[in-house]
Amino acid sequence: MNSPTPIGGTARCLVVDDDAQVRHALAKVIEGHGLATVQASSGKEALEVLRIQGEIPLVISDVNMPEMDGISFLREALRLYPDMAVIMLTGVSEVTTAVECLKLGALDYISKPVLLDEVRARVDKALDKRQLVLDNRFHQQHLEVRVRELDRRNKQSLINGVQTLVHALEAKDAYTSGHSSRVSRYAVKTAVQLGYTGDLLEQIRLGGELHDIGKIGTREDILNKPGPLTAEEFEHIKAHSILGERILAPFLSESPMVLRIVRHHHERMDGTGFPDELRGADIPQEARIVAVVDAFDAMTTNRAYRPSRRVADAVLELQRCAGAHFDHEVVGGFLRALGDTSALSLTV
Repeated sequence: MNSPTPIGGTARCLVVDDDAQVRHALAKVIEGHGLATVQASSGKEALEVLRIQGEIPLVISDVNMPEMDGISFLREALRLYPDMAVIMLTGVSEVTTAVECLKLGALDYISKPVLLDEVRARVDKALDKRQLVLDNRFHQQHLEVRVRELDRRNKQSLINGVQTLVHALEAKDAYTSGHSSRVSRYAVKTAVQLGYTGDLLEQIRLGGELHDIGKIGTREDILNKPGPLTAEEFEHIKAHSILGERILAPFLSESPMVLRIVRHHHERMDGTGFPDELRGADIPQEARIVAVVDAFDAMTTNRAYRPSRRVADAVLELQRCAGAHFDHEVVGGFLRALGDTSALSLTV
C-alpha cells in the first residue's frame, strides 16, 4: 500500500466561475501561492476537465453559473472524486445555499466579494483538511492490514498448537500414531479425484489432520481398551466430534469446511452415524471424504482391539459398505487415488 501523495508545489487547483475576471483573479492568487491552476467557465466544462485530467486536489467553484450550477457540479464532482477538497463561492445573502454545499461534501465556502487574503487562508485550510483525511484513511487501512495479519498469525499459532496436541495425543497410543497425518494425506488425494482445488484442498487437508482433536477429552482407558466398548463407553467416545468442533470454532470461523469435517466425519449415508444422524447428501461431501479415508486407515493399522487388515480386504469392506455407510462416489475417488500407490505410500 502506498502512502498518499503529499500536497505540495505540484498540486493543482481547478477554478470554476462564469465570470472571467473573477476566475482570472482567483487563479493569479492561487498560482502565487504555489499551486498550478486550470480554469473552467461552467460546471459542465469543469466536469469535462476532470474527466480528461483526472482528480484535481483542490476545486474552487462559484454557485451561480449557467448550464450547470455549482451545487449540481459539486454533487457530480464528488461522486467522481470523493477526496477532492472543494471550496464554494457564494453571495453574502446565500448562507442557506452555503450550508447545503457543506452538507453535500464541500469543505468550506467563501462569500463574495472575495478578499484575496481570505482565499489564501481558506485554500491552506482546505488542503490541510484533505491531507488529514487522506492520512487518516491511509493509517486506518494500514492498521487494518496489520490487524488482519496479526489475527492470521495468531490463528495459525493456535492451529499449530492444536496440531501439536493431536500429535501428543497420538504419541500416547502406539496404535494410532500417524493416523491423522495419513487421513489428511488420503483425504487430499481423494478430493483431487473429486475435483477439489486450491483453498478447498487446504481446508480438507487441515480437517483431515484435526478430525480427531476432540479425543483430547476422551478417557485413555477407553481409547486403549482392547475389547468391545460398552454402550456407555461408546456414547463417551462419540462425543469427540462435537467437542472437536467446539475446540476449533473460535479460531476457524473462516474455515467452515474444517469444522464440518470435524463434526460430521462419523455420519453415515443411511443416517445411522453420529452426532446428528445426517443422511445422504445432507452430510457435507468433505466429511464423507474423511469418513472413507478414516475408516480405511483404521482398518489397515493395528488397533488395541484387533490386528490390521490387508489393504485388499479393507478395499472390499469399503465397497461392501458403499451406499449404506459410505458415499459411492467418494469410495470410487479414493480407490482411484489408491491406484497411485506412490501417492498413498501403500502396497496392495
